[in-house]
Amino acid sequence: SIKEEGEFQWTPLAIVQSIAIFCLAGIAEIFGGYLVWAAIKGLRVEKTESEANVNNTSANGAVDGTSSSGYDIVKKPWWFALIGSVVLVAYGFIPCLQPSAATDGFARIYAAYGGFFIVMSFLIGWALEGPSAKPDVGDLVGGLISVVGALVIVFWPRR
Repeated sequence: SIKEEGEFQWTPLAIVQSIAIFCLAGIAEIFGGYLVWAAIKGLRVEKTESEANVNNTSANGAVDGTSSSGYDIVKKPWWFALIGSVVLVAYGFIPCLQPSAATDGFARIYAAYGGFFIVMSFLIGWALEGPSAKPDVGDLVGGLISVVGALVIVFWPRR
């Protein structure tokens, strides 16, 4: 059927914009959350072989504890949490930029974004934390399923 004038239609440009906005939202949410996490919970820092039996303090933060898995937990300064909080507030506005926001609404936009967020969390987390956060086969399969689900949610023909 012919769409009413002014009704949203997916175009190649709108698709590229939508995916870019999902990625921007993911980057903001993940990095904002990462900064808060780094200050509150600390980050896994792999021990070198010479550090394996010695509890050292990092120049970037205090060693909060050790792990039998070959890494220390290093907390970042309080201002990481402050910056992360500002980034998370900015993240809250990004999904409003979705080209289909007027017709899809909050629920559909955020549900679809979730699929992108899952995959981006694995990839960015792996880049930030290194080998200790490398996705396994289950992570990759689950991530693929989530992205396919997100694409179905966004691009399914609606009446």
